[in-house]
Amino acid sequence: MINAEDKKALVHQAILAQKNAYAPYSKYHVGAALLTTSGETFLGANVENAVYPLTICAERAAISSAVSAGARDIAAIAVVTRDGGTPCGACRQVMTEFGTDIVVLIADESGTIFHETTSGRLLPDSFNAENLKTSG
Repeated sequence: MINAEDKKALVHQAILAQKNAYAPYSKYHVGAALLTTSGETFLGANVENAVYPLTICAERAAISSAVSAGARDIAAIAVVTRDGGTPCGACRQVMTEFGTDIVVLIADESGTIFHETTSGRLLPDSFNAENLKTSG
């Protein structure tokens, strides 16, 4: 678990990341800040595309950044939107790839945390590596 000071700092980093979002179509800017168990922080912002399915969500951008740097053990992720919107289904699935106990902080641009949960609670009964195991 992360302490109150770490939560506040993580949300602040997500607010800073949100400022870099590229959202010319929806105008819905999202920032994410990810904290690893070793204390490293990785940021992500949504990057929209005129071909909507190619849009990259802030949460997946932050996770990709962490993985690209060799980090795999995620302790928490803060997500900031103008109204405290929650992660989409794709982001929930990607989060659970790295654990169901990741703390997820959902906040608005003022830093108010609307909801604190875990990746597992956001996506119960997720599809995971166990589903890919074969018998025999």
